Amino acid sequence: MIQFSIVIAVYNKENYISNTLERVINQTYKDFEIIIINDGSSDSSEEKILAFNDSRIQYYRQENKGAAAARNAGIEKSKNEYIALLDADDIWEANYLEEIISLINTFPKYQVFATAIAIQNERGIYPSSYTFNNPNQKKHLSLNYFKSSLKNTLLTSSSTVIHKNVFNHIGMYDTAIKSGQDTDLWIRIGLEYPIAFSTKSCAVYTSATDSLYKSIKSVEDRPDFEKFVSQEKENPALKRFLDINRFSLVIRAMLWNESEKSHLFRKRINPKSLNKKQQFLLKQPAWILKLLYKVKHILERKGIRLGVFG
Repeated sequence: MIQFSIVIAVYNKENYISNTLERVINQTYKDFEIIIINDGSSDSSEEKILAFNDSRIQYYRQENKGAAAARNAGIEKSKNEYIALLDADDIWEANYLEEIISLINTFPKYQVFATAIAIQNERGIYPSSYTFNNPNQKKHLSLNYFKSSLKNTLLTSSSTVIHKNVFNHIGMYDTAIKSGQDTDLWIRIGLEYPIAFSTKSCAVYTSATDSLYKSIKSVEDRPDFEKFVSQEKENPALKRFLDINRFSLVIRAMLWNESEKSHLFRKRINPKSLNKKQQFLLKQPAWILKLLYKVKHILERKGIRLGVFG
């Protein structure tokens, strides 16, 4: 029997955690433990969690140390081989774990598994899109993380299951990174492991207005990717992936008036890694970018999505 340890890090998610836990408990596959790490929440998240009476739930509270430390604590307390990550404001479809088991059976030698996701915001729910080819419309695929994640990431912290051996090999979440620790982990995974991926969307990511990512106002809090500079020289797929992420950092640094950081990231980018729109934006002064960013939000409120500033 395949057994899962579901790790949920919680920080001030009183409006979401009950729904998240209900979706876990109502999984069609029942063999799992739920490890909840309350990372110093100051709202009623704890009250919501303790209202659940399920012997599979293990609840721990710690002082606020950040998402990386909370997830690491949950992984360390886990008893089972397969670690299923889940954010406290996201939800699984009822068959999520069954789909992961199907992936494990299809790729028995693999150690990293994920399903496609849908993205929910104030305008509704829409499917995520990726950069892999699937001409035969196969349900299960073996994918390179970097080649498949140039538009949206193949792995997310609510749609990924990782064998415990992976953490023993590449390490845990980097607690020195305030925001974007998951991207750092995905890169380290992508350098070592192929991804067993289901094209069936079995998880929903909530784009919350109060998310940590939206509260970050300095690129100092994001990964700078310097640890991967030597590896990208020999790995073209990694190089392009990192350059697209650096482009995002350049744009954000300019929007946040961090010109020195903007120049640092810009020097690392090979323009050939970017599309025409990204190359155009990279050449614009900060005031143009700020204007375009405002226009982007106006268009999004009207239901028109722009991915350039992702």
